[in-house]
Amino acid sequence: MSTKSTSKPDKQLQSQPMLHQKGVEIQKFGTVRQFPVGLSYDTRMYSAERLNQILADTQILYSLYKKHHWLMRGPTFYQLHLLLDKHAGEQLELVDAIAERVQTLGGVAVGDPRHVSEITVVKRPPDGAEEVPAMVSRLLEAHETILIACHDAAKRADEMGDDGTNDLLVSQVIRTGELQSWFLAEHLVDTPLVKS
Repeated sequence: MSTKSTSKPDKQLQSQPMLHQKGVEIQKFGTVRQFPVGLSYDTRMYSAERLNQILADTQILYSLYKKHHWLMRGPTFYQLHLLLDKHAGEQLELVDAIAERVQTLGGVAVGDPRHVSEITVVKRPPDGAEEVPAMVSRLLEAHETILIACHDAAKRADEMGDDGTNDLLVSQVIRTGELQSWFLAEHLVDTPLVKS
């Protein structure tokens, strides 16, 4: 004799996830919702747009750091392997901070890697491994691209009264990028190990 219940289980007791959900896009990329943050629509729109460009480029820089971290070679392998991984972690923190600022302004942060690749202005590296100085130079070029955009966007955000965006760009993105650039650039200086 079977003791299985043939009655339907109570809906509240079911734990089966509702899979394959479909929905409509509730906010288009490139738009901002009205949030009570004390900034005009035009200011929020401008900042969200500029931040999304910087966000896309920063996501690419993060990926470059991880790629080059994996592909390091030669006598400075260990030091650069660790340094690039540290820098990648710091870039990942910036990605989150920038994305959250876009959302705070009422925008939609760029997050899909395919979308990021469509809007980034950072040059694409070859698919294979490059020589170490070329990888370090590529990272420096990406940093400079982002830093130029950040200086311009921070100045304009300041003029528009967007202190939050200005602060994020100056205090976090620019300062981190400048420090990381310094650490990278010193690896390209041709200095003898001993005096002759």
